[in-house]
Amino acid sequence: MRLRKISAVAVLALSAAACGQSSGGGGDTIELTITQNAIAGGKNAKGAEYIAKWVIPQFEAAQKAKGKDVKVKFIPSGVDDEQYKTKLSLDLKSGKGADVFDIDGIWMGEFAEAGYIKPLAEVAGPEAESWEGWSQIPEAVQGLATFSGKKHALPVGTDGRVLYFNKTLMTKAGLPADWQPKSWQEILDAGAKLKSAGVPVPIQINAGTAMGEATSMQGVLPLLAGAGGEVQKDGKWTGAAQPLKDALGLYQKIYSQGLGDPKLQQEAKGRDKSFAQFAEGKIGILMEGDYFWRGVVNPTDGVAKMADRDQTVGYAKIPAMEAGKGLRGQDFVSMSGGALRTLNPNSKHPKEAFELLAFTLSAEGLKEETKNGNVRITPRTDVNKEILTGDPLLAYISEEVLPLTAYRPPVALYPQVSTALQEATAAVVSGKTPDEAAAEYQKKLEGIAGGAGNIAS
Repeated sequence: MRLRKISAVAVLALSAAACGQSSGGGGDTIELTITQNAIAGGKNAKGAEYIAKWVIPQFEAAQKAKGKDVKVKFIPSGVDDEQYKTKLSLDLKSGKGADVFDIDGIWMGEFAEAGYIKPLAEVAGPEAESWEGWSQIPEAVQGLATFSGKKHALPVGTDGRVLYFNKTLMTKAGLPADWQPKSWQEILDAGAKLKSAGVPVPIQINAGTAMGEATSMQGVLPLLAGAGGEVQKDGKWTGAAQPLKDALGLYQKIYSQGLGDPKLQQEAKGRDKSFAQFAEGKIGILMEGDYFWRGVVNPTDGVAKMADRDQTVGYAKIPAMEAGKGLRGQDFVSMSGGALRTLNPNSKHPKEAFELLAFTLSAEGLKEETKNGNVRITPRTDVNKEILTGDPLLAYISEEVLPLTAYRPPVALYPQVSTALQEATAAVVSGKTPDEAAAEYQKKLEGIAGGAGNIAS
């Protein structure tokens, strides 16, 4: 169903109030607050502008058309993600905080287990389950917002990981400009040819702890999936099993054969340096998310602009170790993450808060947010089909990569497990064998997970 002007949005996105009594008193002003780690002129400035300049006036007008006096205040933030998380946690722990707020998908399990967030239907009523947007969000993407079988948030968007490559360097090495490896060996073979052609860093796959979660999401987790494994399955963590050893084995081959730069993995700004080196034509192949295309080598406002991005940068799906050996028997794999937007369980006006939440992720709202060069993969297929036609990479990920992607487990222990995985990759890059690094990882995992009984190996 197409959303039209404000009055139509009011009917669709705000239909919850028709299903139950408003949480605000008749004739009283209902005050709502919304926050995210975004601020005008700073971090995620376009997101802050969308909320302040479009969502708030449009939402208040739509509510007024229904006879409600609703005032919304945006609470900006522009700090490091961990600082934002800490502030949010403290507010929620003390029963405070904004009515609607954003969190990283990786935090959901931790927040849910602490009681900082609850199932949407428990907070706002059954209307949260019948929101029209759910029918437009693929089941895999809904999983990003689901904890213990219940929807705790709305997905703000998602992403996907691919292999990027420099077409000019590939051609120089005698490789095709439309390169698509079908196995890990083909990646290594391409790296060897790039090295012979004089490319300083043939392959960059994040490793070590300095790159933090980027090592997990753009490194070991896609490789684990490519070997047929996943970090957690059926409630048990994967220990020193063969898929992990295989993934660490690829790291060993890349960094022991001079196909990657081991020092880059240890530097505090190593990831930023890898971005700059790719843009300068010094890295041949790099595994990254769509952020790399949108925010790093973007010729207009990227942090490592490439004026010839569209002509020079190629991309390919991440192959399984061998055809059919990936997760779910797939030939190709990926990992996805994304932000979530949810409700404060302590909101004084939960129904109106959910209406605001849903309004921000209506089809009309997302089309507005992604205007003026702010295009991204949204959670909604109806919106993606319309807005991604002008961006080949984002359309490629939406159509080719998301159907075969996987997500991190939304549980409180994951961040600790992720750090242990990063340490395992660092050990291999520093010279330990995959078996040694996997054994050390399992030992740490037993300490994190509460014993060997919680680990499958």
